[in-house]
Amino acid sequence: MKIISFNVNGIRAITKKDFVSDMKRVNADVICLQETKASVEQVKEALIDLPDYHVFANEADRKGYSGTAILTKEKPLTVSYDINISEHDTEGRVVCAEYSNFFLITVYVPNSGSELLRLGYRQTWDQSFLMYLKELEKLKPVVVCGDLNVAHKAIDLARPKPNYNKSAGFMQEEIDGMDNFVSSGLLDSFREKNGEEVKYTWWSYRGGAREKNVGWRIDYFLVSESFMPSVKESFILNDVHGSDHCPVGIEI
Repeated sequence: MKIISFNVNGIRAITKKDFVSDMKRVNADVICLQETKASVEQVKEALIDLPDYHVFANEADRKGYSGTAILTKEKPLTVSYDINISEHDTEGRVVCAEYSNFFLITVYVPNSGSELLRLGYRQTWDQSFLMYLKELEKLKPVVVCGDLNVAHKAIDLARPKPNYNKSAGFMQEEIDGMDNFVSSGLLDSFREKNGEEVKYTWWSYRGGAREKNVGWRIDYFLVSESFMPSVKESFILNDVHGSDHCPVGIEI
């Protein structure tokens, strides 16, 4: 089973580019999307040219903001949305699909923002989301994928020193949140399978960052420790364009 995750930065915009042909070429069994920036109906409409997939989407109360989706060839046993905490459940950030051996959760983690105005909220989110995952894990292993909006270690961004404790995505509070996920037994599959390989998943649109590969690795597949032996491969698809992110994936 091949699962990919992709922050598309607007599903309606990216489907006007090469998204459909790229997804047909990648040929994943499951495609998880973040930042769809669309209603559930708009997501389904935008994906009409990928008829092999069942589409389960979540939307934010605010139009054109946030949003997540799971596209899956195999119909899941159950699908749920959000994490059952009202302060976190207005932005369409989570979709969970249950399969026979695991839960697959796609997430678009809140960004602390350029002025770091949401850093406090982000810390609350991280704690609540981890509790939600650990509850699910009592039933089955979890596979969590998406834009986690944090570079975990210095190796995960091109310019760690000027960004540390100054930029959203590399604040110590965000790093601590990621540390908590990993120390709670949710392993970073890319590091587990690829060691110290340097690859990024997001680049600023400014200053030709992608061409120069001045990037950040902020998109992940975190996997329950018990499920990690089932992961054959964890990869980053730098050759897929259309967004400021590129897809990441695992094969199980």
